[in-house]
Parts: sequence; structure tokens; C-alpha cells
Amino acid sequence: MLDKTGFYYFSPTGGTKRAGEILCGGIAKDVRLTDLGQRDQAVEQPDSDLVVVAAPVFGGRIPAIAAERLRGLDGHGKKAVTLAVYGVRAYEDALLELNDVMEACGFQVTASAALVAQHSIVPEVGQGRPDKEDETEILDFAKKVLDKLEKDTKDPIKVPGSHPYKDGMSMAVSPISLPACVQCRKCAAICPVGAVQLEKDAVVTDPEKCILCMACTAACPEHARILPPPLQEGMVQKLGALKDVRRENEFFL
Repeated sequence: MLDKTGFYYFSPTGGTKRAGEILCGGIAKDVRLTDLGQRDQAVEQPDSDLVVVAAPVFGGRIPAIAAERLRGLDGHGKKAVTLAVYGVRAYEDALLELNDVMEACGFQVTASAALVAQHSIVPEVGQGRPDKEDETEILDFAKKVLDKLEKDTKDPIKVPGSHPYKDGMSMAVSPISLPACVQCRKCAAICPVGAVQLEKDAVVTDPEKCILCMACTAACPEHARILPPPLQEGMVQKLGALKDVRRENEFFL
């Protein structure tokens, strides 16, 4: 096991962070966490030879804000393990895009994985994941990563995806606040793109800025942040068939 590693993650509702922490716990004794979703905090440069980077999948791509913040890293002479975390449907070009970003920063991508977590909009899809079975698989992957590092093999990583990437998700809609809202401002504070503001005693969300990451809904202590019902119902209908599907994690070494 390594002495330390850096863990860079974008995890609006917690699933991506959880999956990445399982892997990091199997790789290093000391894990330094960097939340890419904290918009007012500078992203510090890695101080370990290996970093783990995890991003959620939004419509087959990684969130632009996560890619933007990662591009500030200097990875020359360092290695990376990349994780694309998705809610059962598909990860499409996301893992390839994440690897491209890290390689452009100078990192050598030594291993990658596409991991399943509970869907952020339709929680019945992938409910409870990553679960115990996932944890066992991820920790086994961690052992293989350590073995590869020890052998210092430089085999290139090939992951699914294509160039050019598919178009990113674009929906000019955002969560709304119910009358139960107590204007605690937690939604505004946690929004990674600054789309939520409190104006004249009302919570106002800019749909052009909103990336539907659902961070504000997860953070609301009153459960007063929801998607507009027609959109929520449409997503349930679209993804409902996946409720009983157990998509397998995929690992690339």
C-alpha cells in the first residue's frame, strides 16, 4: 500500500466520492481529498506520485466544470487512476474524456474504471450502490493497481468512447424550491456553478447556468428542492426500466 495519494473528485450527491474513497482506501494509508465542486476554493497541485480522479457521468460526458478545474493540474512525472461514475444507464464517452483531460495535463493514466452508483435524479435506479459487492470488486481492483505500480508497467490504457465526443447534456431547466423552503442558503452555497441565489426573500435559479447536478436537492435540509414535476416524471418514465438492472463495474489496466 502507498503512503499517500491525492483524491480529486466532483460529487454533487455523494455517490462518486463514495466510490472513489473505497478505491483510495485500498491504495494508500493517507488520502488527501480535493472537492472539485467547491467553486471558491483553489485546486491545489498534487503532492503524491499517484492521484485518483473521479467524475460523475452527465449524459455520457463528464461535467464541464470538473474538466475545467482538472485542467489546472500539473501532472508531469505523476500517474493517475481515473473513475467515471454513472447511474446504470451508460457512461459512453465520459471515461475517455476524463483520460484525455488527465493526459493533456501530463499525467500517465495507469488504470481506469467505470463504476456504478445510485442515480442522482431517479434514486430507485442503482439504489444503494456502490454496495458490498461493488466494494469487494473495487478493492480487488485496488490490489491490481498496486501490483501494476510495483511492476512499473507502462501499458497504455484503452477505454470505450469515441472522438469527437457526443454532445453534452443541455437542458434549460433547473430545480425549484417548494413553500417548505426556509431560505437557509445551503443550496446557494453548495451550487458548483453559482446558479442559485437568494433574491428578495426567494430562491432564484438560473437555468442557463444550472447543470442539473442535483447538489442543491441533496443538501436541502427541508427536502424543499425538487425538479419540476413534469421533468421528474419524464426521467422516471425514461429510466424506470433500469430499476431492476444490475450493471457491472468495468475495470481497465
